[in-house]
Amino acid sequence: MEHKILFTGTMGAGKTTAIAAVSEIPPVRTEVRNNDASVAKATTTVGLDYGELTLDNGEKLRLYGTPGQMRFDFMWRILARGALGLVVLVDNSRPDPLADLEVYLDGFAELIEKTACVVAVGRMETHPEPGLEAYSQRMQDKGVLCPVLPANVTDPQQVVQLLDLLLIQLEA
Repeated sequence: MEHKILFTGTMGAGKTTAIAAVSEIPPVRTEVRNNDASVAKATTTVGLDYGELTLDNGEKLRLYGTPGQMRFDFMWRILARGALGLVVLVDNSRPDPLADLEVYLDGFAELIEKTACVVAVGRMETHPEPGLEAYSQRMQDKGVLCPVLPANVTDPQQVVQLLDLLLIQLEA
């Protein structure tokens, strides 16, 4: 059995990194040189990222990463089709990470309503505010109920934990 899992979030939030951390195949990347001077990043995803992970029970997760920039939001709708779950990555070092979260809650509202979602907040060790409770409150205000936790997507174990948490929700 195969499942499609979607990773989304702002440019630089760690979608490409998260998929690369756990993929059993060399990840497919559609990156180009970054022209956005507001983000200190050499490249940016313009189409999608793709990787695969086989679970202990033999089921395969097909991992897709969306482009982070709003101008590529048409790809969000394409990639959301058939997705079993959504991982929203938020970079806590950005100027307004709660507003960033809202962009993706709104952009994927239809998918979130139908399936499971996990919000992972990165860079909390260097940027502790806003705290997790602020994210929970913002999601509650928008009528979204899903777990929110800190995560370092360079750590494969933490990425697998995010996926496990997503799959647990789907089984419930």
